[in-house]
Amino acid sequence: DGGPRERIAYLPQLAEIDRSFPISVLDAVTLGLWREVGLFRAITGDHVKRARAALASVGLDGFETKQVGALSAGQLQRALFARLMLQDAGLILLDEPFAAVDERTSADLMALVAAWHAEGRTVIAVLHDLDRVRESFPQTLLMAREPVAWGPTDDVLTPENLRRARYISDSWSDAA
Repeated sequence: DGGPRERIAYLPQLAEIDRSFPISVLDAVTLGLWREVGLFRAITGDHVKRARAALASVGLDGFETKQVGALSAGQLQRALFARLMLQDAGLILLDEPFAAVDERTSADLMALVAAWHAEGRTVIAVLHDLDRVRESFPQTLLMAREPVAWGPTDDVLTPENLRRARYISDSWSDAA
C-alpha cells in the first residue's frame, strides 16, 4: 500500500452513477475511505467528522441524511467531490466533471481542483469545454481518436491543432 500521493482517485461521468441506489449522502461520501477502512472495519466518529468537513467544504453542510437520489445534478457532483477529498489521492482522474452542473457549482468545484493542483496533486480531466481548459489547466493533451498535440495549453489549443482534431473526428468511421 503506497502513501496518499501514490493513490489514484476517479470521478466518473454523472451518467454512470446509479441514483436509484438507496444510500445517504454521508454514506456515499464515506465510501471515499474504502482504502483506509476496508470491508470489515467500522466507520468511526473521526471518519464521520472528516466526511462532514468534506461535505461542508463543497457547500453541502446539512445534506448528510438526504438520499443521493434526491440531490440535484450539481449537489450530487459536489458530494462526489467530497468523496474524492476523503480518498486523499495524489492522482485525481475526472471524467467530464462539470457536465450537467450549473456555472456556480462548476466554479466552486474548479476552485477545489485548483487547490489540489496547488498541493502538488496531479489532476487529469476529460473536458470538452475549451474555454475552461484555457482558463484552468496549464497542460493539455488534445485528443481526437488519437493524440493531436500535448504541452502547454496555449501551444496546444491553436486554430491549426483544433482544425486537425476536427478533421480527424469528422473523418472517423465506426466501421473502420
